[in-house]
Amino acid sequence: MVNKWITNVPVATLWTSAQSPRAIDEQGIKQNPDLNAWIASLDYETALELCNANLVQSQLLYGEEVVVIEETNEWFHVVVPTQPSSKNSVGYPGWVPKCQMTACESWDVMQGPIAVVTAKKANLTKTNEILTLSYLTVLPLISEKGELVTVQTPDGEGALQRSDVEIFSSRSDWSVKDGEKVVESAEQFLDLPYFWGGMSSYGYDCSGLSYTACKANGVIIPRDAHDQSVEGEEVSLDSLQRGDLLFFAYEEGKGALHHVGIYYGDGKLLHSPKTGKNVEIIPLAGTVYEKELMAARRFWKKGEDSHAS
Repeated sequence: MVNKWITNVPVATLWTSAQSPRAIDEQGIKQNPDLNAWIASLDYETALELCNANLVQSQLLYGEEVVVIEETNEWFHVVVPTQPSSKNSVGYPGWVPKCQMTACESWDVMQGPIAVVTAKKANLTKTNEILTLSYLTVLPLISEKGELVTVQTPDGEGALQRSDVEIFSSRSDWSVKDGEKVVESAEQFLDLPYFWGGMSSYGYDCSGLSYTACKANGVIIPRDAHDQSVEGEEVSLDSLQRGDLLFFAYEEGKGALHHVGIYYGDGKLLHSPKTGKNVEIIPLAGTVYEKELMAARRFWKKGEDSHAS
């Protein structure tokens, strides 16, 4: 079997099993998925079922590599190395449609120059199509000329507007900045509807937003909140700084961890709350979150010349 399989759609959903998608999810699993149409087709109950029925695990961005561990006629069972997880030491596990993956042995976003999408969304122009990519899609850079950059895609080349990307000489050059960058990255998505399993600018879940905000800082953290809560630097709850991640547990902070958000400063929480709600900034005081706050972690080092994981 080919070793390198690369996501070849703007956003591929990582399902719990090949049987997880429902009829209403067709727009999300076809060869040319329409994320906007899929999300719009879901009412509150069918969107909530993605979580409550354990249908969806995570999502992959265009160009994200997977390791295939099993296959059926139409599906790959994969792990995602760029999304660390306690579920599998190699990466986050789940199932993706084969039609959304492309074999590409030459794919490498670690060694050479890369283009990182810094616009909320960016149009990638290919020979026969235009794909609308998510924020923080990472692609190998081929060349830069004027207002355009040429990038490698899983099946050829494509062009992006220079103004939609930031260029780094290598993945390790995507360096850590500070907590302000974490806040800035997440704050631009205020009012974006929550989406369970969401890891793209089409919709984030709580830990998808915190993962993305840290990725914008050049740091890859675990995918899920419970794994995030035991990584990074432990921070005292009376020493919070903007950009720290805040973790919340049932039973007034003593039960199971169930939520993560970003400390906005001034006693405020920036987060993607739950199905039916939008990304928001709220005061912690007087809310259930104030009672449930149980830990904080820092994934940035102010003033240090640190580099991406």
